[in-house]
Amino acid sequence: MTGSQESPSFRLAYVPGVTPAKWVKTWNERLPDIPLTLVQVPAAEAPEVLRAGEADAGLVRLPVDRAFFSAIPLYTETTVVVVPKDHLITAVEEVTLADLADEVLFHPLDDVFDWDAPPGEPAFERPATTPDAIELVAANVGLLVVPQSLARLYHRKDVTYRPVTDAPQSSVALSWPEEATTDLVEDFIGIVRGRTVNSTRGRAKPPATPAADQKHKRSEGAGTRQKQPAKPAGRTPRARTAGGKPTPKRGKPRRKS
Repeated sequence: MTGSQESPSFRLAYVPGVTPAKWVKTWNERLPDIPLTLVQVPAAEAPEVLRAGEADAGLVRLPVDRAFFSAIPLYTETTVVVVPKDHLITAVEEVTLADLADEVLFHPLDDVFDWDAPPGEPAFERPATTPDAIELVAANVGLLVVPQSLARLYHRKDVTYRPVTDAPQSSVALSWPEEATTDLVEDFIGIVRGRTVNSTRGRAKPPATPAADQKHKRSEGAGTRQKQPAKPAGRTPRARTAGGKPTPKRGKPRRKS
């Protein structure tokens, strides 16, 4: 006796700061019989997770190896600097990298920016993670430049952030191994691109049932039914008696002379 084939499922990797909830909701509405499993991975490990087949696609940070992966850029984030709530920077709406030149800036090992080191004074050590660096910011030891989504994700009551207008930016993309472009991957591509259920590149419609087919035919017949032509305007025809003679007109009696 042969074993039954596994039920289809879709595994979506995503990196910290990315919120896939709206796309997952649409997936569950359109494909309720195919479960979608979320796999959260560190940004630096996302490519290896996809290479190893541990996820079918991923919401990752660019760049990716375009010789191996396909990628659809989705959006680019605002870059911010995380500061203690009583820092002088909180008095302004935004800053530039030049404004941070005299500040100690942390460079965590999981930094998502493609730079050798952030501007400003180097910190005494590199924190292991972004949450560790934010704890040091709260202790008033230095500052941290991150994408805005990470500042929100690791928010604390004793820190805040301001946009950095000329800092590097991080872009998020949907990515997957090019040679593993399955039908389910195509379905998810359609969702993130905003395609409707009836899109020509979306999932095919189910075959119509006999009842639905009959209903469609009736609706087509109703659409082609011709209206009776209207009668031309003119005098109203006189009524006739049973013998076929016109009914005499009624009017005022003529006076005898």
